[in-house]
Parts: sequence; C-alpha cells; structure tokens
Amino acid sequence: MAGPLEGIRVIDLTTVVSGPVCTAILADQGADVIKIEPPTGDIARRTAGDGQFTAMFIACNRGKRSVSLDLKQPAALEALRRLIATADVLVQNFRPGTMERLGLGEPEMRGANPGLVYVSISGVGDTGPYVKKRVYDPIIQSLSGFADVQADQETGRPKMIRTIVADKTTAVYGAQAICAALVARARTGQGQHIRLSMLDTMVGFLWPEAMSQYAIVGRENAPQPAPRPDLIFQTLDGYITVGSLSDSEWRGLCHVIERPEWVDDPRFRTPSARSMNAAERLRLVGEILATGHSEDWLDRLDAAEVPCAPVLRRADVMHNVQVINNALIEEIEQPTVGRVRQARPAARFDRTPARIAGPAPSIGEHTETVLAQIGYSIADIAALTSKPPGSNHRG
Repeated sequence: MAGPLEGIRVIDLTTVVSGPVCTAILADQGADVIKIEPPTGDIARRTAGDGQFTAMFIACNRGKRSVSLDLKQPAALEALRRLIATADVLVQNFRPGTMERLGLGEPEMRGANPGLVYVSISGVGDTGPYVKKRVYDPIIQSLSGFADVQADQETGRPKMIRTIVADKTTAVYGAQAICAALVARARTGQGQHIRLSMLDTMVGFLWPEAMSQYAIVGRENAPQPAPRPDLIFQTLDGYITVGSLSDSEWRGLCHVIERPEWVDDPRFRTPSARSMNAAERLRLVGEILATGHSEDWLDRLDAAEVPCAPVLRRADVMHNVQVINNALIEEIEQPTVGRVRQARPAARFDRTPARIAGPAPSIGEHTETVLAQIGYSIADIAALTSKPPGSNHRG
C-alpha cells in the first residue's frame, strides 16, 4: 500500500542534518524526495572513505533520489527551476539570502508554482544581530537555554547533551509544519512560505517545563525547587531509572524500598513537597537502591506499578525485548556498504503505512532519470553536471 504522502514531490536543497532528516521523514511517508547535490555531494558524505556514504548520511537520506547539479552554471539553475515548478514542496537550509542571490527566492518560485510549499530552515531566523553567524547544534543548545538545563548540579557549569537534539527536533517540527501546509493547500489551493529556525524550535521545545518558572509574569523570583540529580540510580550490577510523580506511585516506591514512614513525612507528603525536596529525596532513594540488584528492583517496582526501566547502553538497545517486540530496528541493503541497520518510521499508519523506501542514493544517482522526466535529453544532462566516478545513475 502507498504511504500517506504518495504523490507529493519534494525538492530537497538541504544539507547535514536538520533539513535532510525533515525530508527523510517525508520520504518514509511516501513522498518522492529529490535531493539536489553539487557534484561533490552533501558535506555529510565527506567523512566516508569512499566519499559517498557515512552512517549519518544514510540515516538522513534513505529513500531519496539524488540529482547532481552545479548551481554555478546558469543552465543548471534553469533545470532546478523547472524541477521546482513540478514540485509540491521545496525545503532549503542555506544561510539567509543565498536562495535570493541564486534567483530561487520564494517570490520567484511562487510565480512559477503558486501551490508550492516553500520551506526555509535556518539557525536563528532571517533577520537580527545573529543572522550572519554560522550555526550548528551546539550554538543552539547554548543560545536556547538547553545547556543550562543540563548544568552540573554542584558547579553550575552548563553542559551540552551529547546528541544533536536541536537539529533533529527542528526536523520533526519541519515535517509537521509541511504536512499542515499541505492540508491548508488542499482547502485553499494556495501554497505558502514556512520559516523555521532551530533557535525558535528549541525555545518552544523547552518552554512547557524547563522554562516554567518564567511563564507567569511577575513571579520569576518565586521559590523554585532545588537543583536535583537525574533519575538514574546505580545498583549492585548496573543502573535503573525510577520515577514517582503521583501519590500512588510514591506510596508504591516507599513500600518497595521498605520506607513506609516516608509516605507521611512532611518533606515528601505532597507532590509539591517532593518537588521542593527532590535532591534529598532522590539521594535517600538512591542509597537504598544501591544495595540491591537491578532485576530484583525492577520486578518489585513493576509489581507496585512504579514507573521504572533498566538504563540501557546503546549497544543493548537493539536487543531489548520491547524494542524487538516493536520491530523497531530494520536492516536494509546499502549499495557499496552492505547491510545497515535503521530505525523504522516511528509513526505507524494502519491504512497508508510508512516504510523505509530504500537506501540512500549515491551522488547524482538519479540525475538522468529525473531530468529526463522534465524533458531533458542525455546531451542536455551531460552539459549540466559532471558525473562522479563510478556513478551508475540508475533510476
């Protein structure tokens, strides 16, 4: 069965992570995603020994078609304009002003394709004092307050989370926004320009709880809970996580660790008290959990309906019983690389299933096929781009 975005054509002018992951989500859901690359390829390819495939590039670009165009050539720009005229969505994450300098700005493309959903992903936005900064994920973690959320509890030193959370969160927000714009177009017949910055995304992402003390105007200096440790507890043979938000969960935890007197302890009697005294509460709980084994604690906590789980090392995730049950990890054949593992699309559609549409393309692999579909001859195509050595350009 076709995916929910079957029949939607996406022109992908993005590089690295935020844009490519956004368009990979659309490809998993059935869209025809045409990745436009220079003859040297996306920068994310360049740490690969063969100049083609890194693990990151495969994950960010699976199921797409690659067209190689040297956009320094006017004829290549014209070919791209003709492709855009056939598309439903264009996604670009060049630095602000680049598309306009190429003659591919939103007003120009709107004139050729009134229904186009034109998406501009940036680091901090299109204007403002930081607009000329080169921006990567650590810059956004720093600017958004995310590094402050991770600050060391003893020294107060901000810390960054060790994954590119701003890039990937922006990708998810972008994919959702594109689908919303396509719904609006179905109602009105009109495309629109979506502007999405990593900074805007991460401030919004943090707001519900990490910025809650700043939500009520005039109460910014109200007493706040003391900094707390994380919810990872060491046991005799590993690590587990345990949470107890509700009163019933707290009672269950107290029962399991044989501290029933803590249920009525003024420090922990209510959710508010437990929050204000979280550091002490978690320290005391941790001291007890350290005396037992992980499996025993988890069995007893599950029986008491207390949220808990083992803390898995990354190498263990794919072997976890719940991950296996969910069929979360799939293997695909990546030409020139071999079998590779990928996480399947997270959203499961019962009528229009999403799926990994195929491997990541080699540089310019589909140039001839795609450009022939819009009327270019083989001779025309050869003049537009230089083919990378060994490329078979299969359709």
